[in-house]
Amino acid sequence: MFTEVIKDIERFRRAKQFIHSGLSEGTLKPVIDRSFKFEEIVAAHHYLESNQQIGKIVVVLD
Repeated sequence: MFTEVIKDIERFRRAKQFIHSGLSEGTLKPVIDRSFKFEEIVAAHHYLESNQQIGKIVVVLD
């Protein structure tokens, strides 16, 4: 399904606009489970593999 949107330029443009508007207006709110420093990338990967997360895992670059 994702490739269907990417291959269609107009559909891709509308999808980007929908996401951008939703994030700007606050109607789309990504759920962040945990954040890891880049130095903790191995721990982040192990946490991802454990399937304990509910939401996104973020790696923060300093």
